[in-house]
Amino acid sequence: MIVGTAGHIDHGKTSLVKVLTGIDTDRLKEEKRRGITLELGFAHLTLDDGAVAGVVDVPGHERFVKAMAAGSGGVDLVVLVVAADEGVMPQTREHLDICRLLGVRAGVIALTKSDTLAELGPEWLALVEADLSALTVGTFLESAPVVACSARTGAGLDALRAALTRAAAALPERPSEGPAFLPVDRVFTIKGFGTVVTGTLLSGALAVGDAVSLLPGLPGPLRVRGVQRHGDAVSVVEAGQRAAVNLTGVEPEALRRGMVLVRAGELPEARMLDVELTLLPAAPSPLPRRSKLLLHLGTAQVEATVALLDVERLEPGETTLAQLRLGASVGALVGQRFILRGARALPGRGATVAGGRILSISPPKRRKGGASAVAPLLEADPAGQVAWLLRQAGYRGLTQPELFGRSALGPRVLTRALELLGARGGALLIDRERRLYLSGEVFEALQGRALALLATFHEREPLREGLSREELRQRLSSALDVRAFQRVLQALVEGGRVELERDVVRLKGRGRTLSLGDTAARARLAAELSAAALAPPSLPELEQKLQLPASRLRELLGVMVVEGAAVRVSEGLWFAAGALASLRERLVAHLREKKEITTQDFKEMVGQSRKFVIPLSEYFDREKVTLRVGEKRVLRRG
Repeated sequence: MIVGTAGHIDHGKTSLVKVLTGIDTDRLKEEKRRGITLELGFAHLTLDDGAVAGVVDVPGHERFVKAMAAGSGGVDLVVLVVAADEGVMPQTREHLDICRLLGVRAGVIALTKSDTLAELGPEWLALVEADLSALTVGTFLESAPVVACSARTGAGLDALRAALTRAAAALPERPSEGPAFLPVDRVFTIKGFGTVVTGTLLSGALAVGDAVSLLPGLPGPLRVRGVQRHGDAVSVVEAGQRAAVNLTGVEPEALRRGMVLVRAGELPEARMLDVELTLLPAAPSPLPRRSKLLLHLGTAQVEATVALLDVERLEPGETTLAQLRLGASVGALVGQRFILRGARALPGRGATVAGGRILSISPPKRRKGGASAVAPLLEADPAGQVAWLLRQAGYRGLTQPELFGRSALGPRVLTRALELLGARGGALLIDRERRLYLSGEVFEALQGRALALLATFHEREPLREGLSREELRQRLSSALDVRAFQRVLQALVEGGRVELERDVVRLKGRGRTLSLGDTAARARLAAELSAAALAPPSLPELEQKLQLPASRLRELLGVMVVEGAAVRVSEGLWFAAGALASLRERLVAHLREKKEITTQDFKEMVGQSRKFVIPLSEYFDREKVTLRVGEKRVLRRG
């Protein structure tokens, strides 16, 4: 459970945390000197029921909203601090806007400096309460308790702690089975231990000994040497807890706030995000179809181009689907909340203009009207979410670990979703060793495309028997996994739609279709090769003799090779199969008797010039009949 403070500068957030927890979160000398919080501060609070909550104290000054957004990303319960002598101020409104956009759902309002109310009069308290009522109407704090308290006198602190205990007890726990995801908010070194990062674990769990990565930029794997929670060494931390993680294998200079600590291999870096986006009702104008804003995601801050997918503009208070195209890579989690800030402050509220939640990470770039591709995620159950991810992955498919990271589902939920999809034909396990899955729809589309490619091939090249397996795979997609292609081919063969002979694939009943003219030309070609024996004509000579173009000659020769009537020995040189078989018998008999043969002996056996002898000797080497040893050849064993 993480409790966060929010509120305007100098309304007493840090003082309130100090008297509640006994910890001064102003740790920087500059903070002590100026009396304001410039950076995030951390403490822990024991509630009335014995539960221990982590406390994030955030700065209130407008210039430090970046740190406030970073701290609020992991908050479960907010204490909205409003000074009794000033009431609602601009950063009060902006901090509440940020909490709403980041998905905070519960909180308590602390009316601090209550010891000043007596001198301000009863009318002043009524004005402050009216301001608070107007501020919170329609928000998660509309019915939240307002507790008057004073850090100076201690009045109301017990009531505030009791209110926090009741609110905390009603909140659900964060998911500890999802991908580990800890946005880094501090980096430092401890003598004798090395590099330490701190943050709030938003999802999953981290344990001593885990292999981890830091996104973006440090895939590692690095090793977790130790973990602390509230200053105590523990073996594991779970979602919703503040943690300090001691890492080995990395220097602190290589790290920064904005990185995310994840388990190695679970999540990819992202430069593109599909999101559900809401523009604040207080925004002075609509958001155009394309705009540049500053994204605050976890503890990261990065420039983003916001592209609306299905509307020309987003009106204040409305929600739509959009894509964020980022100026730098980030670590992101499905379901994670974010905010967007502009260059100018809204009147009385600050510069926060919009926010929302992430629907998918690292999607393809979407064109105008691309909302229909993303919309299914809004209402998808786990099986629907996994089916969507597999469809988006296309021919490449996704492994189960990749699905785990991209869906943020727990392992058991993900396994059940895959089982349901498998039973319905919505997902196919292509590679058991890698746990690689392919969408059922994509698998059907692959079969259709393979059939279309083969049909086109047969129309264009009727004299060829078919396509080789690899050529068909390459024509489908060079990125197509070999095992996925084998499954596609197997399904087509078992369905009686294609035939597979040796390494050649063809449509059932197609391939090697010769017209009457082709049959006559093939017979003349076979006669020429047979008559020439071991001195066949070259391709140009055959063109002239048969009065056929080279392309048609090559097609006919290809048919003869497939049929076993001809053998291609080298580029531009084909032999009648019978003549070559006879020569092979004589060669093998010679080698069995004499054990070896010289080039000159082979030349005499062939009875032709080096133009034919050299290609033939190299052919028999390739066919593993002979083995060259120096200037002689011997019979290969076996």
